Amino acid sequence: MALEMRDRARRRSPRLEAGSEPVSRARHLYVHLPFCARRCGYCDFVTVVGRRGRHAAYVDALLRELELERGLLADEVETVFLGGGTPTFTALSELVRLLEALPRADEVTVEANPETVTPALARTLREAGVTRVSLGAQTFRPELLRVLERVAGPDDVRRAVHHLRDAGFDNISLDLVYGIPGQSPSDLEADLGDALALAPEHLSCYELEAKPGTRFTHAWGAELARQADAMEDYFERVVARLTGAGYRWYETANFCREDAQGRDLRARHNLAYWLGRDYLGLGIGAVSTIENRRWRNTPRLGRYLEALAAGRAPEREVEQLDADVRARERLMLGLRLDEPLPLAGIEHALDPAGLARIERLGLAERAGAALALTTRGRFLGGAVTAELLA
Repeated sequence: MALEMRDRARRRSPRLEAGSEPVSRARHLYVHLPFCARRCGYCDFVTVVGRRGRHAAYVDALLRELELERGLLADEVETVFLGGGTPTFTALSELVRLLEALPRADEVTVEANPETVTPALARTLREAGVTRVSLGAQTFRPELLRVLERVAGPDDVRRAVHHLRDAGFDNISLDLVYGIPGQSPSDLEADLGDALALAPEHLSCYELEAKPGTRFTHAWGAELARQADAMEDYFERVVARLTGAGYRWYETANFCREDAQGRDLRARHNLAYWLGRDYLGLGIGAVSTIENRRWRNTPRLGRYLEALAAGRAPEREVEQLDADVRARERLMLGLRLDEPLPLAGIEHALDPAGLARIERLGLAERAGAALALTTRGRFLGGAVTAELLA
């Protein structure tokens, strides 16, 4: 989520003062593990290539930050999410040490690149309490993987899923990307077919976003512009194919299987973001939102390690969130979901004239004191939401 950090001069930690208590405490914890074997050309996440010699020190720092901020977490945490970077590139002994020290939660997700998933790693993750693994497949077409500068091949994805199944994982998510330079509609259809053949419980399908000025946009600018014209068609193809296969289109880019055992297979951690819940983030570049404040840790590994080694919170950019900002975010994120959004307390963020136009066009509808986008409105997504905002 792109954030405007207005309070750059305030570098102090938003930790609670001794003896104080927050009005509410976060039940969702994000932990950033930035290490990767290499950096993909289109990636704009906070990553660090290699640095195997600093994995232990980084886990030490994460655990010190967790202790400093423990008062911001509820006694019972609902979700823990380890993202990156490539969390499974982190030295396995350090990854296990981290997992064993984190709060227990009903959903514990670890992101993984397929080439890092071995039978031993899969078993170890399961034994360490991980309940869900999110695999970055991106595409099953070798020529498109080369464009994305991905290491894993299609067979690595298939092997990773089989290793995870053998270890007992019954909640696996696959990430796919569309709009890749050189991708055709038939390539996308083939990717969806290959993904469905693996029967993942969850699929995330994202439009490729290449940041201006990166080497990726320099190399593929003309093709990216051509692909932009095809995005709407690609999006509709994704939704039609996955809903036709029995997946629930529960969020703009996310789909989950209807489980025969009655489990809710939506990504509960990400669902907390979309529902406007408070969350705590640990690690370099990690974002936290608690009550009326949002802060982002420094993205610089050296400064982060130095601060935590000295027992200090890392440098942070802090943003104060007023009621209007929270209400607008609640609308923008909540309307991405397939369930009506309760409007109590956020009605002031709606433009009445815009809402009337959107309803007249059949793009949104009210259900009592709640609002939901229609199927047509969901395909238009952000454009509809922008029209609704006061």
